[in-house]
Amino acid sequence: MRVLGRSRSRRAGVASTVAAAAVLLLVMLMPESSASTVRSSAEVAVPQGVGAAALKDATVFGPVSPSTPETVSFVLDARNLTQLERNVESGMPGGFLSVGQFATQYGQPRSNIGALEGYLAHLGILSYAYPDGLDVTATGTAGEFDSALSVQQNEYQVPAVPGRFGQAGRPATFIHGARQSPLLPANLSQFVLAILGLTNYPTFASLSVREPARATDVKPSAVQTGTLTPADFANNYDLSPLYARANGTGRTIGIVTLASVDPSDPTTFWNSVLGINTKPNRINLIDVDGGAGPVSLSAGSDESTLDVEQSGALAPQANIDVYQAPNTDYGFLDGFIDAASQNVADSVSASWGESETVIEAAVNSGAEASNYAIGFDEAFLEMAAQGQSAFVSAGDFGAYTAAGDLGSTNLSAGNPDSSPWVTSAGGITLPGTVPLSDTVSATVSAQRTWGWDWLWPYWSQFTCIASPGSTTQVPCTSEAEFAEQNPIGGGGGFSVYEPTPAYQQDVNSANQFSAVEYLTPTDYQYADGMSLPTAWNFNPNPSTSRGFGAGRATPDVSTDADPFTGYEVYDSQYSPNALEAGWGGTSFVAPQLNGSTALIDSYLGHRVGFWNPEIYRLAALGNSPFTPLDTSGANNDNLYYSGTPGHIYNVGSGLGYPDFAKLAWDFARE
Repeated sequence: MRVLGRSRSRRAGVASTVAAAAVLLLVMLMPESSASTVRSSAEVAVPQGVGAAALKDATVFGPVSPSTPETVSFVLDARNLTQLERNVESGMPGGFLSVGQFATQYGQPRSNIGALEGYLAHLGILSYAYPDGLDVTATGTAGEFDSALSVQQNEYQVPAVPGRFGQAGRPATFIHGARQSPLLPANLSQFVLAILGLTNYPTFASLSVREPARATDVKPSAVQTGTLTPADFANNYDLSPLYARANGTGRTIGIVTLASVDPSDPTTFWNSVLGINTKPNRINLIDVDGGAGPVSLSAGSDESTLDVEQSGALAPQANIDVYQAPNTDYGFLDGFIDAASQNVADSVSASWGESETVIEAAVNSGAEASNYAIGFDEAFLEMAAQGQSAFVSAGDFGAYTAAGDLGSTNLSAGNPDSSPWVTSAGGITLPGTVPLSDTVSATVSAQRTWGWDWLWPYWSQFTCIASPGSTTQVPCTSEAEFAEQNPIGGGGGFSVYEPTPAYQQDVNSANQFSAVEYLTPTDYQYADGMSLPTAWNFNPNPSTSRGFGAGRATPDVSTDADPFTGYEVYDSQYSPNALEAGWGGTSFVAPQLNGSTALIDSYLGHRVGFWNPEIYRLAALGNSPFTPLDTSGANNDNLYYSGTPGHIYNVGSGLGYPDFAKLAWDFARE
């Protein structure tokens, strides 16, 4: 993200401001008076990620015990960044780099890293410098970090966040954190982008979704929906022809996730449920920053399970490295840095994210600078330079990603899929008749951008929550109520931080769009200099409008993500049955693209690398390996962005859905 002048200038025209409805992430609190060390004039503040923003309205329970073990990540500024970006956008014309070559050209020099490690060691803190020269992970105690960084960490209880728009609420939780900005000596702060780990707030959410609950008087459908398997995916998107010559042998799939996985579940799914022959003992669990804790549905372990199941089934003889990181900003970033620095995984995916509005909220309120998010750009640039393909889910709240984490109703893209250096994975709905009960069915006439506007007219078949924050399900009273509680669809929109990358600038339609406004943001609340809509006005029959957007457009590629035309997941923690149908979300798309890339790499005998420069070039040349979803209007939208006839790129679905066999042959010619 290009938001701070020190390393990158913030692009003018950052759009929306953010308001009090973003309960946990909006207001800068004044520093507490009990900082553990005196701040010297020779020290300079360094951004600390979510930091004080996560401590809004939190109750202080006293200082963290000085002996508490902690892991803190120091994200370093990449050198020669313009050259790196230019080379990646050109497809690495000089060839892919090794980690050592990357570090020499773009990482911080050993002298700077040594100075930082020496400073920490003087205070008793151990450190590990990743070989790419972009990250130093340090382990010590809370007291040692308080002294090193001139902060006072406290224990806090963060209040519960009520559920809204069909999203489960977040219970009250205990975290530690520091409200002061960490300080470093000036000679160190000049090359440290961010310090992550002083707050362990769980920042990111899984991007999977299930079919909504049926109304109590609606009988279960005689035909179960959402029962597709990876084999169906392979057939739907023409991956199957590659199996005559490839099965993933010699390739490694990387999964970056924020919840632990039980390897026996994917293995059972592959061998017993699907009946396919997979490489034995292929799953390698890698704990990042101490790992993601025990396997738990409440933590999102079924997300990790489906990522491994889907990707591994598509390339059955590939190895799978699972980077299990704590659900924090430092954990997620270190997961990508770990995958890049090891450079073992040929392709990498992640199915977790947040809205850009979360970041924008904290920046606008002064609670944080978002330098830490530049670290994601750096990690993805390293992967691209080394030939590692990378995919991140675009989200499941259509054009309104912030509805899922902030409960706000503004147009918003997701993060980190909005990085120009990763392939953003969007969602579509397959055509066909979808049974909703024994007597009621819906018809989706053609493959379309995923948005549940097709489902809303059947509101009487489903339940609604009784009130915001409630878990009580009651009969819905209107289509408007059902629609406003289920703003579900494939994520996509324009980034307010990332500029339009060169590969999208070459496609004229990337910054043009058609839109259908079912949901008009309303009820703006203003507090602390920020304004944010917290409700919608519903229009069941919107007209189509045209417009222009600025910034990196998402997604890049889309496949089926609608739970009603979606997939089965096997997880032994599910009850009463371990195998459940009716799952979807862009959580499936990213690992499916990941597994498909492993198969393509196996087919070609080499890495294809970062997809985007090549796939946009192929699409612009004609005879594209992607089918655009360019139909305009209310039958092809992600609840706002629709298609435009003749456009090869359409916001909400990207370049469209792939023909993998053709894509592999196109990659082979390059």
